Amino acid sequence: MNVILNTDIQTGEDFDFDREQVAEAVCRQALLQEGFPYDAEISLLITDPEEVRALNRDYRGIDDTTDVLSFPGLDYDEPADFRCVEESLADYTDPENGCVLLGDIVLNASRVKEQAAMYGHSERREYAFLIAHSMLHLCGYDHMEPEEAADMEARQERILAALGITREDG
Repeated sequence: MNVILNTDIQTGEDFDFDREQVAEAVCRQALLQEGFPYDAEISLLITDPEEVRALNRDYRGIDDTTDVLSFPGLDYDEPADFRCVEESLADYTDPENGCVLLGDIVLNASRVKEQAAMYGHSERREYAFLIAHSMLHLCGYDHMEPEEAADMEARQERILAALGITREDG
């Protein structure tokens, strides 16, 4: 499976790991675990709290910042039910590269740092966790109900564990 990650970094926040390499590995692992059968294209914007707040307000009607936003490109009947792509392949595919346009991730770099410190693990682990979380949203999962939240949490941990990224990373 080919994964094209279009990364746009619009923040001065710096990390001690390769943001694109970690994000691509997490995206690929999430798609493998969810059984995504196509090549995928994903956009990743790494930005500041003000931009995240503006996007959250404009697209979700919530005038507040958050750690990560997800904008799925597919219309799911059920989480990880990729039949929607089969039914409308041309609608979901970039004609230039043949990849399915899976969606957009907007990551608040400041929150990565804050939450890593708050939870006592590495910034790499927090960054990877938020990418995994967002990828599950791009695959149709949500966490509005307690059982959905528990399912997403377990899936996120499996993705990170497969990559050797643990809470003990400090």
